[in-house]
Amino acid sequence: MTSRTLVIMRHAKAARPDSIDDFDRPLEQRGRNDAQAAGAWLAREGHVPDLVLCSPAARTRMTWHEVAVGLVEAGAAAQASVRYEPPLYESGVNAALELIRGVDDGVGTVLLVGHNPTVSALSSRLDDRSERAAAGLRTSGIAVHTVDASWADLAAAGLVESFTARG
Repeated sequence: MTSRTLVIMRHAKAARPDSIDDFDRPLEQRGRNDAQAAGAWLAREGHVPDLVLCSPAARTRMTWHEVAVGLVEAGAAAQASVRYEPPLYESGVNAALELIRGVDDGVGTVLLVGHNPTVSALSSRLDDRSERAAAGLRTSGIAVHTVDASWADLAAAGLVESFTARG
């Protein structure tokens, strides 16, 4: 069986303006810088996504945009298919896991961009023996898991790398 890679990422640092709903919160400049640095790291480490599953909230969409900029600036071809999935904003770990399980097996690397506590809990659930996974993801934090099953059969996936961008 071919090994697959699941990259779980928490959105970058977002602003908290009083007059804007949570769903529409934009990234701060630091968040944009951190997301670009995360994209450059993904390119250097060879974790260029084939598919992006992204929450439709403004801060996650903006995070993916800046990650894509970082990928391209680092020389990677960022030509991933992107799906904006409401359950990544509205629901929890089980919904995120079901989205991943629905991925076609021809996809080698999936990047999931979402929110805490879901993304940290998902990483910990996939590798419940990892202290790094149990520690959770900070803003712009990345957890790279190796999947040794089909996407449909995903139940566990070892955490092999983690990174927190601070651009």
